[in-house]
Amino acid sequence: MHRIKLFSLPVFFICALLFPHRSAADQPDSLLILMQSELNREMIELKKTSLPPYYIDFRVNESEETEIRSSFGSITKTRSDKKRILNTRVKIGDYSFDNSHAGSKTNMGRLSGFSIPMMLPYENSADAIRFSLWESTQANYKLAKEVFTSLKSSPVDSTDENRSVADFSKETPSQYYAPPIEPLERTFNKSGWEEKIKNFSKLFLVDKNIISGNVFLQINRERKYFVSTEGSSVVQNQTYCQLMIDGSIRADDGDVLPLYKTYFVLTPADFPTDDVILKDIHELISKLEKIRNAPLADPYTGPAILNARASGVFFHEIFGHRIEGHRMKDESDGQTFSGKLNELVLPKSINVIFDPTVSTYEKFSLNGSYAYDDEGIKSQRVEVVEKGILKNFLMSRTPLNGFLKSNGHGRTAAGGTPVSRQSNMFIETSDPLSDADLRKMLIKECKKQNKEYGYMFEDVEGGFTNTGRYIPNAFNIFPTEVYRIYVDGRPDELVRGVDLIGTPLTMFAGIKAAGDKKEIFAGICGAESGGVPVTAISPSIFVNHIETQRKVKASVEPSLIEKPAPADK
Repeated sequence: MHRIKLFSLPVFFICALLFPHRSAADQPDSLLILMQSELNREMIELKKTSLPPYYIDFRVNESEETEIRSSFGSITKTRSDKKRILNTRVKIGDYSFDNSHAGSKTNMGRLSGFSIPMMLPYENSADAIRFSLWESTQANYKLAKEVFTSLKSSPVDSTDENRSVADFSKETPSQYYAPPIEPLERTFNKSGWEEKIKNFSKLFLVDKNIISGNVFLQINRERKYFVSTEGSSVVQNQTYCQLMIDGSIRADDGDVLPLYKTYFVLTPADFPTDDVILKDIHELISKLEKIRNAPLADPYTGPAILNARASGVFFHEIFGHRIEGHRMKDESDGQTFSGKLNELVLPKSINVIFDPTVSTYEKFSLNGSYAYDDEGIKSQRVEVVEKGILKNFLMSRTPLNGFLKSNGHGRTAAGGTPVSRQSNMFIETSDPLSDADLRKMLIKECKKQNKEYGYMFEDVEGGFTNTGRYIPNAFNIFPTEVYRIYVDGRPDELVRGVDLIGTPLTMFAGIKAAGDKKEIFAGICGAESGGVPVTAISPSIFVNHIETQRKVKASVEPSLIEKPAPADK
């Protein structure tokens, strides 16, 4: 199961040369030197074993994070944290067959390619770091050896079209170095921001029906190190700041209804002014009251418009996960697009591109950007769908039949093992229509299907999808703002309690048109290698057939005692 959540995380990289004039003692990246020297030493020693590795890499995620949470005008949590997480990947065998081999039905098959993460000392104590690197390699070598031995003795699946494809692609080693960024405590006024977000969340006290009013600030700076026995050495920076505002209100029937507003910037100084944020919170509170009084929607099938942000989540969930290349080698995956290369999978007017090399779109920073992926491969633009025809997959260093090289999409969160994942997704159309034209198409299709109304999905919280074959291959999108558009000209009607559900191929077939305005949905996508930052840039789309179900009701009993009035009211 894969889930995207409404978070906005930017990525920022700076490239420069290593500083050769500094000594090892004051070298800002003495960690890199320790990683390289210990990796070389361990590889030499392990070459003497009966089952020597042919490849090892070290990956360290060094993060500095500050988090502040406020509810109804009071700080509920504040923390600052520094940590380093180490992953050591050991490969035994050779590029054609190693301990990452997929498709095995043995008990060890589920551990193929897995590496054991561990914490690394944050201080650059040479002895402590070398010991930790050695300890990690020991544990991962033993696991790799056990898995490889099991896989070699397991039966060969003669029906697997990828059985003759290598387990690990041969790639050109990469060299990339970004200098350290300034420590967060030098640039961030924590006490000032605590006071600021208390004032933001205090606004939710004004309405007696509001049951939660929270403001969440997260500032993260991550430095990522990667070295391998192939000769790769990549050091890059990733920063993000997000300010998330969420409020929920209780309807008369007890249903709890949430709304969200998220701001995403590179530095705290880039957030909107306080006046802008306060205005947005007032608008969110006003919208909560409208949703509280909105009717509860019934299950529905029929035409719908997915406005641009909702469309971005739609494409991420039902399309993006299904073109992540490693899934085509996974026997437990539904493999929706296996065998569909060079076939029409979307309307002829639609192109789908993934491009982590682009860091901005118009005035917005994109959080699915990076210089190199988590396997040390340079990021690349990948045209997945051209004129509706499937042309490519997102590839890590796990090759497929016909796709033998990585295209820079091997990604993971700290502590995970890289697999092919999404980055910045761009949905483009060669035949854009205005909002008015999309609306006309919706009404026309409603009349054709004898529907009293169609749906317009204005905004969403997120969603999830299942790509496996053992439970239904389906998706669920969580809308927060949904309207009925009536064919008889009545005003649009806000409704509540709607979940957008379905199966992928049916939904793809229902896409008939796309709009002329694009919006950005940025989030953290959760899958088997953990949460990674992604962005979807998409226009609105018209679909001639969608299905909804009633949302799970989060019921809250009416208050026995009236909520206290704010002291300064």
